[in-house]
Amino acid sequence: MKKTGFILWGLILLKFILQYVLIDPVYELHRDEYLHLDQGKHLAWGYSSVPPVTSWISYLIMLLGNGEFWVKFFPAMFGALTIWVVWKTIEELKGNWFALTLGSISVLFSALLRINTLYQPNSLDILAWTLIYFVLVKYISFKKIKWLYIAAIVFGIGFLNKYNIAFLILGLLPAILITEHRRLFLNKHFYGAAILAFILILPNLIWQYQNNFPVIHHLKELAATQLVNVNRIDFLKEQLLFFFSSTFVIVAAMVAFAIFPSFRKFRLVGWSFLFTMLLFAWFRAKAYYAIGLYPILLVFGAVYLEQLLNKKWGRYIRPIVLTIPILLFLPMLKIAFPNHTPNEIRQNAQMYQDFGLLKWEDGKDHLLPQDFADMLGWKELAHKVDSAFELLSDPDHTLIYCDNYGQAGAINYYSKVKNIGAVSLNADYINWFRLDREIRHVIRVKEMDDNGKELIVSQPYFESVSRFDEITNEFARERGTTIYLLIKSKVNVSEILQREIDERKKHQ
Repeated sequence: MKKTGFILWGLILLKFILQYVLIDPVYELHRDEYLHLDQGKHLAWGYSSVPPVTSWISYLIMLLGNGEFWVKFFPAMFGALTIWVVWKTIEELKGNWFALTLGSISVLFSALLRINTLYQPNSLDILAWTLIYFVLVKYISFKKIKWLYIAAIVFGIGFLNKYNIAFLILGLLPAILITEHRRLFLNKHFYGAAILAFILILPNLIWQYQNNFPVIHHLKELAATQLVNVNRIDFLKEQLLFFFSSTFVIVAAMVAFAIFPSFRKFRLVGWSFLFTMLLFAWFRAKAYYAIGLYPILLVFGAVYLEQLLNKKWGRYIRPIVLTIPILLFLPMLKIAFPNHTPNEIRQNAQMYQDFGLLKWEDGKDHLLPQDFADMLGWKELAHKVDSAFELLSDPDHTLIYCDNYGQAGAINYYSKVKNIGAVSLNADYINWFRLDREIRHVIRVKEMDDNGKELIVSQPYFESVSRFDEITNEFARERGTTIYLLIKSKVNVSEILQREIDERKKHQ
């Protein structure tokens, strides 16, 4: 194996190690991860907020035993593959060991280290963006039509993973148009590749049509509740955070597109970055949506810096340049990852507060960063729901009814009761109610104790309504989530719930 091969596999091994050790064992899975795992039990060509690929991976995780190791393995693997694709793209541009190492280190010590800790579509999304740019570089270099069809396949898979990749194409098309590669629009294989991509995503589009395009409802809801609060200037400022330790490499890439003759034919990559960034800013997108744009810039920046440091004096500067992304990123390892226990974070609260990490969506400071708090209390909830379930003598006619998808998914994941089937009117769980049976008892999981309001409303419909328990973990975002026991219904619960589900879907 070449020396560069040892460097590559060493970095990939380090990537996997870091993705596991940067999560303290005290933390559980994140609320979003439970939803994605449950999608694997209800395979379909689409879901209310995401396309189907994540559910396929969840199904594979289930076949592998559904353990937390495998839940964390796949995002780590997609992150490692992103490093590998960056490496291969640098090789395609004739970069040697310095460019290869700098580009890979810049990807490793970046926001991807945080993103790849969570089982969400984002990790594969970033890999798909990087792959499309790699394929584009191959096509520009060799003009072989197979790369157009490979790009179509990568886009199809990327689209079926996360709709975000459509922005890549929207930014790439005008970039092609204003460069010498505009002749692509006269190539019949360009349209053949477009047709192939359309065929690949068609099952999801049909599913969207058959379900009244829930993605549009999701986008409207997102725009009304979250994106409306996104400031375009803040969006651009936040871009500096994702690869802040290797900003100089990104700047080098943009300079290289402008003045480096060898990159003239690849300028559409730079234009694509600018057009896509403008689109994201115009639509007030969340800052992290644009992360997939950066790995390819690190490729060109690393190759260009290698050329600049190719002089005799450059050999003395290269080791310093390679250490900059690592040294600048090291402080983030202390605060940006759930690698400290809640008590340790509380003892060092000022450090987290100074970086604004303790501020939640409600605008208030809390004991933990919100994402960390979203990784606690779930086992406690599942254990207490199991205890409530054991009190009932009629499990086949018992419904676990939750307020949000995190509660339902966590109960389904950690419960010792086989196929407990917790549901909610939130997210995709609204489609997973089993109402073809008589429901006699309900274990009601409420987001917080509402001072008995739930008891008062439910009292006429059940022989017995009582407050059973609640989540007591002081660090959990779900602290105070309450469990009620509603025993022996006097009405047809299935019929009432069906009406509520129909009404909810009507407004969607």
